[in-house]
Amino acid sequence: MNEVSNETRFLHAVEMGLGAWQWGDRIIWSYGQGYSDTDIREAFDSSLDLGIRFIDTAEVYGTGRSERMLGQFLKETDQPVLVATKFFPYPWRFGKGFIPRALKASLERLGTESVDLYQIHWPSPIFSPEAMMEGMAECVKQGLTRTVGVSNFGHKRMLRAYSALAQQGIPLASNQVHYSLLSREVEKNGTLARCKELGIRLIAYSPLEQGLLTGKYSPQNPPPGVRGSRYADFLKKLPPVIKTLQEIAQNHGKTVSQVALNWVICKGALPIPGAKNARQAQENAGGAGWRMTGDEVAKLDEVTDTFRPYSNSGD
Repeated sequence: MNEVSNETRFLHAVEMGLGAWQWGDRIIWSYGQGYSDTDIREAFDSSLDLGIRFIDTAEVYGTGRSERMLGQFLKETDQPVLVATKFFPYPWRFGKGFIPRALKASLERLGTESVDLYQIHWPSPIFSPEAMMEGMAECVKQGLTRTVGVSNFGHKRMLRAYSALAQQGIPLASNQVHYSLLSREVEKNGTLARCKELGIRLIAYSPLEQGLLTGKYSPQNPPPGVRGSRYADFLKKLPPVIKTLQEIAQNHGKTVSQVALNWVICKGALPIPGAKNARQAQENAGGAGWRMTGDEVAKLDEVTDTFRPYSNSGD
């Protein structure tokens, strides 16, 4: 494995983070129906109290509301928080100058002078990784971000971004991808191994597969809204997975979701489960600070090997 750079070392020390996609998102998460701003604030406070200090948001989450909410919370706490946000490559944003401008707008919503990690949210068919990394390098040089990363980048694009940054003496800190027990594409196609080799931190979003790995859903009780239809096929194959998770959970005095999160940690990735209330934040935090055995990891690998997830990354 490559030597982890001093700039990115902090990211490799983080075992688990908190994803803020649900904060203000009405389309997928039905923000305002069943959870409020007060609930989200309690999720933030509970996470910090339990040692979860890395929070990942994006300019498009809740069309900026997630960043604004996090910014308000940051003003009202004296605890240290590591903040990550993202640039969304809209079709009209195809020049490197758009990237530092977008980050400055994010910083205004967050109420901070800089962030710890700035990421490209998705690859673009018209904005090359090399041009994107020129813009990201400018963000580092201007002191707007401590480190830079990518998200949803497949193997080839990730390596292009890594090489482009290396030419300017800047490390690629991370690649944030969809990774869970039910979505193991990055593990099977070599992206996870390549990240470890190059010192790139793989950040796993949707590590609980949008609630499927909490144990509360089944074919008879699907998740609400678009998640229910999207995961119809997964739900049919889910019972053996939940059963194995339950068996391992009993061995460690943990819950099903905590075991699912710990599996991601055991694989060498950084999970960032979402939380929209204090109970979920407390549940998530219990996935860190311990390790299941190698045999238990192997059992979960075996029972989930036939799942073929939706691909969210591309080359």
